[in-house]
Amino acid sequence: MTQVIPFDLVDVLLDETRCVQLRLRDLPSRVGVYFLFAMCLFPEVGYRLVWGKLTAALTGAGLEVAAPTAKALRDLRRRVGTEPMRHLFRGPGRSARRASNHRSTVRAVPDGFLRRLRFNQDPRQ
Repeated sequence: MTQVIPFDLVDVLLDETRCVQLRLRDLPSRVGVYFLFAMCLFPEVGYRLVWGKLTAALTGAGLEVAAPTAKALRDLRRRVGTEPMRHLFRGPGRSARRASNHRSTVRAVPDGFLRRLRFNQDPRQ
């Protein structure tokens, strides 16, 4: 997912919407944006299954991943709120320009991309 939405863009979105966490957490706001994005891709499953899909590649690579409860994921969703996602899908604008001035290049997401992502369960297709 970080290939579609780079870390730099998420950080800029959180900064512009003032949704950055105020203290160090096991589930920081940046993770919350990716979790919300994954929830959009998999609306038919619960929080724990969405978290499993989001972190499957990390656990498959042998990395240690947090195992939050459904309540912790709900709190993360509420803490981040809807504003970063609204800002993200608003289209290319200030956020994309600010993020592209950093380390990564932001590309426009083509129409229908999210729909194809949702129905292509196998990422190799």
